Amino acid sequence: MQARIKWIEDVMYAGQSGSGHSVIMDGPPEYGGNNMGLRPMEMVLVGLGGCAAFDVMHILKKSRQSVVDCEVQLNAKREQHAPKLFTHIHLHFILTGNHLSLKQVQRAIQLSSEKYCSVSIMLSKAVEIHVDFEIKEI
Repeated sequence: MQARIKWIEDVMYAGQSGSGHSVIMDGPPEYGGNNMGLRPMEMVLVGLGGCAAFDVMHILKKSRQSVVDCEVQLNAKREQHAPKLFTHIHLHFILTGNHLSLKQVQRAIQLSSEKYCSVSIMLSKAVEIHVDFEIKEI
């Protein structure tokens, strides 16, 4: 896996993944930025949510669950002083579907958290991560 980061101006950078996708990172005005992109730690949080959602949806679809929507809401707490590491992360899944099995949803989230989501597994070595969910019936 590769990535490339290119300085644009002030504290704005363009990040490009090895697969050719790009994202803009920028800081807030108080740090010399223009607030035109994600902060790097926000990208870590978004990456965690994306990885977990991908796994859970994949597992549920393989389990023939009728999922029509998946949202993951993430909240993180950070240390007060530099390097301001994450101390706690909470993921809240909101799964919408037709007669979703509570057992299958629990299993999918557990498998993602403990076996498949490399971001979650990597972060859990240094950060306390909690996951819960709700099911909305259509």
